[in-house]
Amino acid sequence: MSDSSSSTPTPAPHQRRPRYRGRNPRRFEEKYKEHDPQRYAETVAKVLASGKTPAGTHRPIMVAEILEVLAPQPGQVAADCTLGYGGHAQAMLARLQPGGKLLGLDTDPIELPKTEARVRALGFGPEIFSAHRSNFAGLRQILAAAELTGADVILADLGVSSMQIDDPARGFSVKLAGPLDMRMNPQRGQPSSAFLGKISSDKLATLLVENADEPHAAVLAPALAGKVFATTTALAAAIRAALPRLNQEDGGLAIRRVFQALRIAVNDEFSALDTFLRNLPACLNPGGRVAILTFHSGEDRRVKKAFAGGLHDGLYAEIAHEVIRPTAEERNSNPRSAPAKLRWARRAA
Repeated sequence: MSDSSSSTPTPAPHQRRPRYRGRNPRRFEEKYKEHDPQRYAETVAKVLASGKTPAGTHRPIMVAEILEVLAPQPGQVAADCTLGYGGHAQAMLARLQPGGKLLGLDTDPIELPKTEARVRALGFGPEIFSAHRSNFAGLRQILAAAELTGADVILADLGVSSMQIDDPARGFSVKLAGPLDMRMNPQRGQPSSAFLGKISSDKLATLLVENADEPHAAVLAPALAGKVFATTTALAAAIRAALPRLNQEDGGLAIRRVFQALRIAVNDEFSALDTFLRNLPACLNPGGRVAILTFHSGEDRRVKKAFAGGLHDGLYAEIAHEVIRPTAEERNSNPRSAPAKLRWARRAA
């Protein structure tokens, strides 16, 4: 006869959460209340009221304006090509019911499962919402795999999600030291540190101009190309050292432009956007609508040119001739919305 006590599992010892220095958490990992908004709603509300984005979350931009131009209706098929935290998707799903469905695309293998679980918890089952690990360039293939001829509503928010920006482990920002990575999908390609270590000065100068309109490209390129910077802060320090005459604010702008240029290159963002825009008319049902949020001139130029060309060729019946920008109220409450530009188009019937 066996000893019954041997089959009783030993309870795991209680783990105290790590203490942080000072009165308030500073590190991304320490902000446990912001990471659990359902349990600590009051703390999250305070963070939002201060004009900041709670750690591990994202605030969708221009939701009302997007819903107005896309006008999703019950029973329609929608595609959110940059699912992110799921804020825009949730707003559209509410308008698509009853009978509608939404396909959510995102290339980030870290955030996509979290967002899918979040949307499922709101009651949207697989027959209403499906999540697909792909960037927006793969929309045509995703629609075909779902046996759909097209979508009635398509949205693409080309900005980087706050979850990615704020997490130092992803290497998108200099707010805290982290590995110089910047890959949307850390399982593919090379990090920014390796990319920068291999590129020539001439190619880097061209990249800084094309990807970020960097006015100091000729000075920065020889100072950065072919060198190894393991962390985000090491690269930021090198940029400031290469531009010693710039004040703090202008130096900060140069750092953000260099990071933007590297992020676009490492993730091949312009190539993916060009493919998406080229396939877009074929992904829309007749009369279907598309809205695209851009955050810098390189993206906006491509969208503007593609929409104008589609209108000229009869693929689009109507396009936005002027960009729609966030209201002053939204810019004040969510400063990250400030550079956003919204353009839309309607497929010819």
